[in-house]
Amino acid sequence: MSKYVLTPEADQDLDDIWDYIAQDDIEAADRWDAKLRESFEMLASNPRAGHTRKDLTDQPVLFWARRRLSDYL
Repeated sequence: MSKYVLTPEADQDLDDIWDYIAQDDIEAADRWDAKLRESFEMLASNPRAGHTRKDLTDQPVLFWARRRLSDYL
């Protein structure tokens, strides 16, 4: 399992998003958090996953699609 590191600001953002979702449904907030962290693990293990989007940027950025948040709620 590869490791990933979140900045304190990113970690706080995730906490804030969890809090927002949990206002309506704690289990949905937990599902969202688990799926997001699974994505972090996958990307940490496969750093070249994804594809370029020349229609969005000329920068060397790879895009990897994850399902919409509403799919977990």
